[in-house]
Amino acid sequence: MRRRVLLLVAATTTLVLVAFLVPLAVLVKNVAADRAVQRATVEAQALTSFVATTDRASLAASVREVDSGSPYDVSVFVDGQVFGAAADRSPLVRLAEGGVSQSGEVPGGREIVFAVDRGDAATAVIRTFVSDAELAAGVPRAWLLLGGLGIALLLVSLLVADRLARAFVRSTVDLAAVSHRLGRGELDARAEESAPGELGVVATALNGLAERIDGLLREERETIADLSHRVRTPLTSLKMEADALPDPEAAERIGARVDAVNRVVTDVIHQARRRGGPPAVADAADVVADRVAFWAVLAEDTERDLTVDVAPGPLPVALPRADLEACVDALLGNVFAHTPHGTAFQVALVARPGGAELTVADAGPGLPGGHALLRGVSGSGSSGLGLDIVRRAAERTGGTVRFDRADAGGLRVVVDLLGPR
Repeated sequence: MRRRVLLLVAATTTLVLVAFLVPLAVLVKNVAADRAVQRATVEAQALTSFVATTDRASLAASVREVDSGSPYDVSVFVDGQVFGAAADRSPLVRLAEGGVSQSGEVPGGREIVFAVDRGDAATAVIRTFVSDAELAAGVPRAWLLLGGLGIALLLVSLLVADRLARAFVRSTVDLAAVSHRLGRGELDARAEESAPGELGVVATALNGLAERIDGLLREERETIADLSHRVRTPLTSLKMEADALPDPEAAERIGARVDAVNRVVTDVIHQARRRGGPPAVADAADVVADRVAFWAVLAEDTERDLTVDVAPGPLPVALPRADLEACVDALLGNVFAHTPHGTAFQVALVARPGGAELTVADAGPGLPGGHALLRGVSGSGSSGLGLDIVRRAAERTGGTVRFDRADAGGLRVVVDLLGPR
């Protein structure tokens, strides 16, 4: 944008200067020529009285003196003789001998002739020759001054345009930076509303949009937190009923499940109120190892062979711990939900440049048809949120999710989780 503004101003200024300076240069040349001709004419006319009244000897001396002191060639034609500068009887001289004074362009300059009436004697002719150099005296210097003035005006216009373009570009870059910060979740970012012209209007609108988004997210966080908090009341009742069961083992088992659900609800509340804040970081190695240990008990109960290969940590990824736990639980829960009892599966976590790669593969029937990553889509009558949770978790870190066939014939899900930037 800055370069285009400078090019536009340079082109416009150049056109204006050309339209102004070219006629002025021509005028300067014409004025210089007219001035030289006028001076030569005055000098020639000053000899008229001498030519008409002075004898030849005195006339010859006077003409030589005038010719030597003048920048022009001065000649007087009297009765076939030439006094002063040597010159031929040109057509203009012969015309003046007939009584007609005239001037005209001749090779090398301009010739000016005056007819002088000498009474009964033949008409005398005063001739002055102004060379091209004298006609253009001072013109090159004037043209240089005009050219320097034009260049100076062009540079000044470019300097002013550059300052204006810098202001526009700086304001545009600032607006882009604020929009990028808002896109990254920095809802406290605001644009400078004092930007010039329409950019200030855009900055005001962008700030208003940021305020609106911040308000909506704040309201959403509080709504989610309130809804999650309401779930605690039936959970508390369920916990009390579990504690009242006559079978201590059953009471402990159900109570542990209720406590797990209660922890999830607490995490949802914290996550909702943390949204929009600085990005959280979790150790993928610790989280995966913890969740695999939790699901290993169910794998043993359902006679599933579990192979675990978790790289030593820490492996930081740009996700809150609760979100990463939900991602791992969704992947492992799908294995138990969509494969028969006794189906073997494996979990692997390896370090990758800038993050980690989580792989869950099973020996089941594979992925059902349809768009399994779409929210609400399921091939087995479930809510269809599991793989969508995985997708959103990967995308929040800037990673991706890939599906292919495992070596054992089932489904393999590969989740790329990027680290904090």
